[in-house]
Amino acid sequence: MQETSQYQGAHPSVHSHQAPGQGLSLAGADDALAARVVGVSAVWRKLLMQAEMAALHVRVAAIEGEYGSGKHTLARYLFGRSSLARVSFQKRDAREWLATDGDPAAISGFLYLDRVDLLGQPGQGLLLGVLKALQDRPPGRAVVLASSQGPLREMAAHGDFLPDLAYRLTALRFVIPPLRERREDIAPLAQHLLDGLCMRYQQHPVALGSGALSRLLQHNWPGNVRELAGVLESALLEAENGMIRAESLVLSSGADARPEPHSAAPSVNLSLDAVIRRHVQYVLDLNHGNKLRAARQLHISRSTLYRVLGNSALLAH
Repeated sequence: MQETSQYQGAHPSVHSHQAPGQGLSLAGADDALAARVVGVSAVWRKLLMQAEMAALHVRVAAIEGEYGSGKHTLARYLFGRSSLARVSFQKRDAREWLATDGDPAAISGFLYLDRVDLLGQPGQGLLLGVLKALQDRPPGRAVVLASSQGPLREMAAHGDFLPDLAYRLTALRFVIPPLRERREDIAPLAQHLLDGLCMRYQQHPVALGSGALSRLLQHNWPGNVRELAGVLESALLEAENGMIRAESLVLSSGADARPEPHSAAPSVNLSLDAVIRRHVQYVLDLNHGNKLRAARQLHISRSTLYRVLGNSALLAH
């Protein structure tokens, strides 16, 4: 198959059965939301048109894009239009998968390998062997999509990636531009994400005020759509009369706050207990301290909610 050109493109928010030329919904949303697409920009419509044409024929492809730009969403879009749409969508970390399941004879279905750019030389060699074995099998039994934050061919040119593997993966390549390069998609994407968040937390519909939208359009979005989803989720707590105000949007400062793959771990407590406790508190805040309603939304008993939060002062509502 001939190499695809690089496309820039846009955003999400319509159902997955819509015609090509719609954008994509992205990170921060549930899988059901991630399968929806919508779009407004010409470059995004071009990207999805390419996906439509390739979906039924793809065997191996690469999806390249910055952190949080929507690689997983595009993979699910391709999956929904592939000949394997009736089988399960398998998302695996490339390193973990090669360490546990990298048997070419066992590959079947639709496999999305995340972050192949983080593979070391041994892992790259293993994946190359997998792809060589896959090419000898009849088509239609397996699809391998590989995601990368960096351009694989450029990595190969600098000696950081096996050239043969890079060219096999990128014979068909989709490149998702950062959100800052497709600002016309920010407004519909933001509303789509808000609709999904309101549905998840069983809240009344919320919209962006004019000042809030202007603030979003001016931001550089180093974390792309994933950052946008996080900003909106936090702002939802402070929505009044079905509207999000500009001052409720807490945006990162600096030219690029995107975390690097090998950056030091943040100082915040990332233990599972702490993450669960913060999420329970977040749902409790959304319900203005109504513990019974929060417990119902979390699908836990009220006694379990008390147990998670312990004797913290957070319960003093």
